[in-house]
Amino acid sequence: MTLKIRHIATRFALLLAIAAVLPLLVYGFVSLISLQRGTRDSVITGNENVATRAAEEIRRYVTTNAQLLNALAANLQETELQTWQQERILKNYILRFREFRELALLSETRAVIASSSVRASTLQMPAHATLLLDGVAISPIRLDKDALPTSVFGIHLTRAGGWLTGELSLEEMWRMVDRIRIGGHGFALVVAPDGALVAHGDPDKKGLVALSRNMADHPMVRAVRAAHDPGPVSSEYTDGGVSKLGVATAIAPLGWTVIVEQPTAEAYANAIQLERQLFVAISVALLLMLSTGLIFGRSFISPILTLQRATQSVASGDLAARVAIHTGDEFSDLGDAFNAMADRLVELQESIKRQERQATIGRIAAGLVHDLAHPIQNLGNSSRLLVRDDLDAESRLSIRATVEREIESLKRFMDDLRHVVKPRPVERFLLEVNGSLVDVVEAMRTEGARVGVTVEARYGDEPLVIEGDRFALGRVYRNLMTNAIQATQVGGRVVVTTARNGDQVEIDVSDTGSGIAPERLQAVFEDFVTTKRHGLGLGLAISKRIVEQLNGTIGVTSELGRGTAFTIRFPARDNSNTHAAAS
Repeated sequence: MTLKIRHIATRFALLLAIAAVLPLLVYGFVSLISLQRGTRDSVITGNENVATRAAEEIRRYVTTNAQLLNALAANLQETELQTWQQERILKNYILRFREFRELALLSETRAVIASSSVRASTLQMPAHATLLLDGVAISPIRLDKDALPTSVFGIHLTRAGGWLTGELSLEEMWRMVDRIRIGGHGFALVVAPDGALVAHGDPDKKGLVALSRNMADHPMVRAVRAAHDPGPVSSEYTDGGVSKLGVATAIAPLGWTVIVEQPTAEAYANAIQLERQLFVAISVALLLMLSTGLIFGRSFISPILTLQRATQSVASGDLAARVAIHTGDEFSDLGDAFNAMADRLVELQESIKRQERQATIGRIAAGLVHDLAHPIQNLGNSSRLLVRDDLDAESRLSIRATVEREIESLKRFMDDLRHVVKPRPVERFLLEVNGSLVDVVEAMRTEGARVGVTVEARYGDEPLVIEGDRFALGRVYRNLMTNAIQATQVGGRVVVTTARNGDQVEIDVSDTGSGIAPERLQAVFEDFVTTKRHGLGLGLAISKRIVEQLNGTIGVTSELGRGTAFTIRFPARDNSNTHAAAS
């Protein structure tokens, strides 16, 4: 019960916590979702802006150099210049625009006409140009001997004839990509239309450019190529076991792709921190509410616990238990009602005790009157007859026998009363059951014949030896046979049977009387319980105690209108010495 009450207190605390914190939990859950979405959108938008600006700078850088080459081509086509003049112009451009490492003017047959190099020029028109920008062909990016990226630009001189080529250093583009940093581990990379890695801002991955790493299978490259909208795209993916947030956009005129990627743990670090703070705040609030609920719940449940303990005390028989509840509410009224109930129970108990004592005294008095009236009356009648002078010797002997019989009945009655107050200890001796029954059966035959009931005995053939007290067992036999005779109508029969059943000896006393009702059958061995109209109801109770003291058992079966059978069972003693001692 205490455990259940504690569970009530716990449930009460949880109810308070749920009622108070549930709105906070719902709000926190919605806030977490909104925070996650908002943070993700904010981070993606910021990274998209970075990628868009980087793409614009790279586009402007390449476009500007293509326009410079276009301007130089226009200057070379407008005037008829000598070779040395053309070389001077080319060298001046190299000095002014240092992104160009070398400029060369080629004939239609690709022969070098003029060059900005002091040595013999090997610069040729790009044979596998991957891009055409404003009439300028751009070759794939390659690394020079210093491991720096370069590309060859070429333009056809339509009026003057021939080709103008220039080797452009893309080192500045690398620097632009290197300057793009997002957090501590967010970098940018540039991928060419054929999937070749052009630049990478992560110092640990710059070697991939020298290895001509193909990035065509990169998730962001595929996303850009699959997108119908030319704007930036974003996605989360795993690269090298690290979850990353990637944003990519295409450089429209060049066909290159700029990718900005950052580990999601870093990208969402602020959101994760806010989530943790919010989770801690909710947990602390929930803990506080649970603690408050438990404290308040215990104070609320305390009167119930007090009543529960007092109720258990009363149930165990302590009617002096009282409660002191001074909460000033319904619990106080309940405590007062409990105390009043306990007081009333004490009064009822005393009343019941008085009634039980009166009933017991009345039952004993009635039993005494019934059991003593007949013997006393017989003794009185016999005494009056004995004083008559005309009484012959034979009559005197008969009256004497009657007096002795009634005195013996009174002695048995007194012994029964004495046995109830102070049970007499039994002594165990080896005895033969059939022999212990003979005298009692013969005496009961006479008693049965007096009231018209036949008493029969059916003894077992083999010696039936047990450990018992002949006098105590004689009392048991007489009680059972007397009850059987009294319960049997005139012309009925009482049968005493002895037999061996396994390792036990059975003595059965059955009658053809009226039987005992099933609801009263289990109570026949209790003190002062009787199925007869008169009597104290001590015989069977005393018989049961004697049998159990001798390690035996006694049972009863009965059927209304057909009779009752009492069966006594004792452990059998088997060896020959035992039989001899019993004899």
